[in-house]
Amino acid sequence: MDIGSLEAWEWASYVVTVVGLPFAIAVFIWEQRRERANEDEELYQRLSEEYAEFSKLLLANADLGLMTEFRKDEALTEEQLERRSILFDLLLSLFERAYILVYEVNGSEQSKRLWASWDDYIRSWMAREDFRESVPSLLMGEDPDFVAYIRGISNTIQTKET
Repeated sequence: MDIGSLEAWEWASYVVTVVGLPFAIAVFIWEQRRERANEDEELYQRLSEEYAEFSKLLLANADLGLMTEFRKDEALTEEQLERRSILFDLLLSLFERAYILVYEVNGSEQSKRLWASWDDYIRSWMAREDFRESVPSLLMGEDPDFVAYIRGISNTIQTKET
């Protein structure tokens, strides 16, 4: 090889190092972010499907009036109270799973957007006195951050009511 071709190869290696490597790193980072966004969206869809399945359970147990009205415990039979308790337990478990998988304190705009609908669901259910009253016993042994989050919402709602 002559000196000219060696210099050309050396110059080409500099170009690759200076331009190509940063470009490759940028593409890698962009792909990673896009993949993470797709994973977040897929996770959100799975959780939404679980909530839709829960809604089917509510429909199958429409006599409990969980989507329309609040009923005092005295207005429900023992069997209805048991079904309501099971549904509340399932719901709180779904909320905890969503919290653990979706909620991020300093998350991206997309993660905040995905969490916002779950926050709405949680606040809607926590506004129900019967659900809110059953929550403390259901929170035993749950994720400490989730427990603090739920208690904060409960306190906010109770403060508004008084």
